[in-house]
Amino acid sequence: MPLDRQWIAGQIPHQDGMHLLDAVERWDESTITCTATSHRWETLPLRAHGRLGAACGIEYAAQAMAVHGALLCPTTGEGGAAKLGYLISVRDVVLRVSRLDDIDGDLTITAEKLAGQGSLLYRFAVLSQGCVLLDGRAALLLDANPAAAMHSPVPPAEVREEPHV
Repeated sequence: MPLDRQWIAGQIPHQDGMHLLDAVERWDESTITCTATSHRWETLPLRAHGRLGAACGIEYAAQAMAVHGALLCPTTGEGGAAKLGYLISVRDVVLRVSRLDDIDGDLTITAEKLAGQGSLLYRFAVLSQGCVLLDGRAALLLDANPAAAMHSPVPPAEVREEPHV
């Protein structure tokens, strides 16, 4: 079965305009690579003031991590439920471009699981045509009480912009 847009839609809660990924290109126990074209959609809900800022690439990476989790722990079908995950922190994020909507090529999203079981640490990158657009690390909390996760004290994200080339 191809790991395409339709398959992904059945694995993650992001639907309609917020379903960003088109396909899983490859994956193993610690890594995943996905592709996306949604950064060029005029109707993308993440757009603000007619543009898609580069920091929105973090959402692309978070969805790739969610798909990776679904591949590692598939549901059983009858009553089985996928683990809910919450993005609780991003660190060392470097934005190498200011926006994504003016990128002509498709996006390639990579994520590598560095550590964890109940909470996970990933390194991620969003690229196009071999050029890194943004990268960083993300921490996720699995199977948390949704109310507790929403009120958890989380330090602010560390995002750094590099000069645009």
